[in-house]
Amino acid sequence: MTLSPIRKIYQGIADRRQMFRLFDRHAQRPNRWEDDSALFCGEWFEIDQAGHDYMFEILPPLWMRGEMFAMREFLTGSVTSVFFTLRIDGQFRYFHGYCDLADQGSPTRMRDAIIERESRPVRAMTREERLEHIWSSTHDEYRGYAGERWPEPDRGKRTVIFYGGRQGTTLKLLDTLTDDEVLAKLPVHLRYLPDAIAA
Repeated sequence: MTLSPIRKIYQGIADRRQMFRLFDRHAQRPNRWEDDSALFCGEWFEIDQAGHDYMFEILPPLWMRGEMFAMREFLTGSVTSVFFTLRIDGQFRYFHGYCDLADQGSPTRMRDAIIERESRPVRAMTREERLEHIWSSTHDEYRGYAGERWPEPDRGKRTVIFYGGRQGTTLKLLDTLTDDEVLAKLPVHLRYLPDAIAA
């Protein structure tokens, strides 16, 4: 499964519990012990200051550059956590992103993408951001990956359990949820945000 280069995966500010859950939101992937850098690289989400400071104090950073620092421990291959302190609209905000340090420009592109996304004057979400939020906020027991019972082209794709009223509960491919199903899976405060045009 290959995802887009830089993508917001959670709407809102993740507290410490949510932050640790989001660090490895692909834990159930079938090829867990293979190098799957593309799966993580480019994912980012907002955290609170306490979470940012906690991560800064765990280990000495691999490096620090102005408003960002990289974790010394790598997640997979050359991908590691980079934490950002960014001033957006006059306020300091804190973010986590997975960057591939084999690409020297990766942290800077991540920072620029976060600033561009979070500086928009109107709160809005793309369909992809809605699907990523659903995946990130769904409990592990209600999400997974299509296995051998699925047709060959669908194997390995992300699945979620969907409650369809009288039709009961069904397992669906995340990418095939209809707009109404996406709205039903989102928290109420995110359901009616306008659609954003993907950058």
